[in-house]
Amino acid sequence: MDVEVDFDRCEANGVCVGIAPEVFDLNDDDELIVVHPTPAGSEDLVRDAIAQCPRAALSEVR
Repeated sequence: MDVEVDFDRCEANGVCVGIAPEVFDLNDDDELIVVHPTPAGSEDLVRDAIAQCPRAALSEVR
């Protein structure tokens, strides 16, 4: 499983970081970065982050 970010939609509000901090982070400019795009063992957390993204900026790539 890979996760993709639509940076045109992302507001970097950090919901995904709170849910899956081993996958997502915010850089010093408060921009979302994907630390580990293929999160073995974290699939459920990533799917939860995708579902809870307030801007629907995250998607699963299979």
